[in-house]
Amino acid sequence: MEDPEENGMTFWEHLEVLRWALFRIVCVLAFVMVGVFIAMPYIFDSFVLAPTSGDFFVYRWLNECSHGLLNFDKDFSVQIININVASQFMTHITTSISFSLVIIFPYIIYEVWNFIRPALYDNEIHHLRPAFLGGTVMFFVGCAIGYLLVFPFTFHFLVDYQLSPNIENQINLSSYIGNFSMLILVMGIVFEMPLLAWLLSQLGILHKSFLREYKRHAIVVLLVAAAIITPSGDPFTLMLVFVPLYLLYEVSI
Repeated sequence: MEDPEENGMTFWEHLEVLRWALFRIVCVLAFVMVGVFIAMPYIFDSFVLAPTSGDFFVYRWLNECSHGLLNFDKDFSVQIININVASQFMTHITTSISFSLVIIFPYIIYEVWNFIRPALYDNEIHHLRPAFLGGTVMFFVGCAIGYLLVFPFTFHFLVDYQLSPNIENQINLSSYIGNFSMLILVMGIVFEMPLLAWLLSQLGILHKSFLREYKRHAIVVLLVAAAIITPSGDPFTLMLVFVPLYLLYEVSI
């Protein structure tokens, strides 16, 4: 065991270690981004734009499971338009960055772990290692739920919503990609709630009794958060987001 008090590293030496960790993360991100940038034209239509078509497998699956109650029209089709000269190129870059960040998330966690590990005792390392591994898995689970449920429901509702029949919806590329990336990444980050709660408890900031005592207040906050994440009006979509959030709260306890 290496006592943090006897580590002998100064504040500036810690900053140097952090600087090199950030440098390695940027290098890995740049390397992965090149590969994703090359592959993006081949996966953009089948993955990113898949929810714009009624043939999206999630829509078909939900129709079959609900026996048509959810009524996802098979003829549902949205044409994404571009009104800015540079939007397609910038979208290619920003989408590649977003995908690359998701792909290298385990490596980012690894670098964070390597940075804080020298300051930990053996018993702390023993507990923190599985927590970081679990946090990585939960991030990908959150991203998957965002892509498979939250975004398709939200997008389908907002596209079909009409304030007036005289208004025709034309979805801009930048708007679509912005919502697509935001909802998926937000769900991935939200699913880190148990890891954050565990870390705060280890620091003595948060206690199990506090989470239990204010559970009713937390339910209201989670409902508001679910409503913000999914600005659609139907209760089913709201519950699709709220239920995982509440379960995450229970897991955090």
